[in-house]
Order: sequence, then structure tokens, then C-alpha cells
Amino acid sequence: MAQTINQWAVITIVLSGLALVVGVLFIRNGNREAHMRAMLTASALATIFLVLYLTRLGLGYEKKYVGPDEWRPAYFALLISHIILAAANLPLALGALYNAWKGLKAAGNLGNIDAPAARGLFNRHRAWVRWTVPVWLYVAVTGWIIYLVLGRWGEVVKG
Repeated sequence: MAQTINQWAVITIVLSGLALVVGVLFIRNGNREAHMRAMLTASALATIFLVLYLTRLGLGYEKKYVGPDEWRPAYFALLISHIILAAANLPLALGALYNAWKGLKAAGNLGNIDAPAARGLFNRHRAWVRWTVPVWLYVAVTGWIIYLVLGRWGEVVKG
């Protein structure tokens, strides 16, 4: 069961990363509504991933690296950076979402985001996402790489 949960976790984080990229493309093209929907989808999928990931760990399903020794330092450098930035990504994403939500409430609708009450909140949202998007993408891509590496050179740890 844990292996199936792990596969669904990977699917949700892949879809989350894709939704994130699509959301960025939408906002760059000025489509605020589609951007909001894509980002909410990315956030929901990332939340589902986190629940599945923690469930998998709770069930004792974990893999350790048993690949070539010469690749071990590179693997662990990737893993450590992934873990640190994954931990940082949650508050970054929450900060970005909070400022967007407060800005939308202040504006009343997406067509009114330049309203004085909303402008500062959307400026803060933009400031947060300048950090959040690259971190989120790094965490997603390195997670996929780690999954593939452990699929080839991983051994299930019996807990």
C-alpha cells in the first residue's frame, strides 16, 4: 500500500509543478483569472502530495541510496538541498497565497487589483513569489530526480 501511496505522491507533485509553470505563463500573459486557478491547483496538488508523503513515511516506507559510491556525494548534496528548500517552500508558498488572498479581498475582484487598498498586498505577493516559484520548481525537479535515482539505486528500508 505504501508503494502505491508513494506513486500517487509523485504524480501529484509532478502535476503541481506543471500547474505552477502554467500559472506563471498565465500571469506573464496577463490572464489573472487563469493564473489564480492554476496556482490554486498547484497549491492543492502540493498539499495532497504532502499528505501522501507523510502518510507513506508514517507507514514506514522509505528508501535508502545503494548506488555507485562515486555518485554518493552528489546524491546527498542534492538530497540535502532538496530537504532544506522543501522545508522553506511551505512558508514561502503560504506567504504568497496569503498576500494574494488578502489583496483579492481588498480589491473585490481581479479587475480591481490596482485599487489603493489592494496594491500593497499584490506588491507583497509579487515579492514573495520571486522567491517561492524558483524554490518550488527546484524542490519539485530535485524530488523527481531523487525519485528516479532511488527507483534505480534505492533499497526499501524495513522499519
